[in-house]
Amino acid sequence: MATAAPATWTFEEAIDRVGLGRFQYKLMAICGAGWAADAMEVLLISFALPAIRQEWKLTTAQAGLLGTAIFLGMLAGAWFWGTLSDRIGRKLGFILTVLIDSGFGLLSAFSPNFATLVLLRALTGFGVGGTLPVDYAIFAEYLPRKQRGRYLVYLEAFWALGALVAAGLAWLIVPRVGWRPLLAISALPGLIVFWIRRYVPESPRFLLVHGREEEARAILRQVARENGAPLPEDIRLVVPPVPQVSVGDLWRRPYTRTTALLWLIWFGISLGYYGVFTWLPSLFVQRGMTFLRSYEYIFILTLAQLPGYFSAAYLVERLGRRMTLGLYLIASGIFTYLFAVAVSLPAYVAAAIWMSFFALGAWGALYAYTPEAYPTQLRTTGMGAASGMTRIAGALAPTLGGYLLGVSMPLALTVFAAAYVLSGLAALSLPYETKGQPLADVVGELR
Repeated sequence: MATAAPATWTFEEAIDRVGLGRFQYKLMAICGAGWAADAMEVLLISFALPAIRQEWKLTTAQAGLLGTAIFLGMLAGAWFWGTLSDRIGRKLGFILTVLIDSGFGLLSAFSPNFATLVLLRALTGFGVGGTLPVDYAIFAEYLPRKQRGRYLVYLEAFWALGALVAAGLAWLIVPRVGWRPLLAISALPGLIVFWIRRYVPESPRFLLVHGREEEARAILRQVARENGAPLPEDIRLVVPPVPQVSVGDLWRRPYTRTTALLWLIWFGISLGYYGVFTWLPSLFVQRGMTFLRSYEYIFILTLAQLPGYFSAAYLVERLGRRMTLGLYLIASGIFTYLFAVAVSLPAYVAAAIWMSFFALGAWGALYAYTPEAYPTQLRTTGMGAASGMTRIAGALAPTLGGYLLGVSMPLALTVFAAAYVLSGLAALSLPYETKGQPLADVVGELR
């Protein structure tokens, strides 16, 4: 009697069979905790900046350089860790990046002078820049296609939690004991996350694409057991062909238009977001508020980010990624402009709340679309390169904001509003929708 041949599945079929369960929930918590720690490291300088300027008598240009330093490090980190993780795997970057950003973040609290603080913030950024593309790639590769978009936005929501904690700590700590304890305390969660991340397995999708089918099947079975959806023992996974790839493939068909538009979107959203939020405490102080009162309002604005994320998570599976991203970016621009021209405090705060709501929802939709736009071979390279545009814009935004604010606050905010709107139009022009589509594995593979 003939023996039945083993079932042969694509990786997409296997991960859909494994489904969404306990393993992905734990992975989201682990990735999310790292994201929250990263948000604290990126945003806390803006909360601490008024106190740092006061202590060291910094000029506007020096304050802008301090805000820029972490983004220069993030640019190097995004390109380095993104490319490395497509070559040697996701796990090394997944473990080390959070250690680098938290370790140097902690050392920042003990900076003896301005120059040392700038250097340590740049080194902190080198870790943060790598965490972002690597985390999204590994999480996306463990998700079934039906839930992928929504859960990628949920992961981005942890950024808002980190921002909320950073704002709350700044509110409680800086006016009372200064900025150094804020930097030290904010680094501790990342050091804890480092120890937990060591136990997360390598992406089975990466292993499969690199011809390591047996290891990929073993990890898939581990995930399946944890989710209560065991796989047949005799399954075989289709191993896709693995041509040589490079960063240049991002600019070859069929990715040319996608890459150009995504780089424009990442640059524009970052210019708008960091241009406003780096200077937000100073903007409130400029309106006549005390440091303590400004932190209270920033805490409220940060709370508005959470429903922004959750609404985007709902809409990316209803309207699709492109439409949600485009609409949220354009709305971010509209409310940033209203924030610029508001004449009363209630209108000023209301516009800022809606600006925060839509801007962070747009970030969530962008982080859902980008890893889906590239194949496994180029996923972290594509994420790293696109997020590198964020670092360039993030490095420019504090300095540009400092210069423009010296001329006119409405002028500065109008420029950043325009960056949001142009990014929204680019999002609506993206060549294809990724909602409900399987992830591609090799360069040139179309959905």
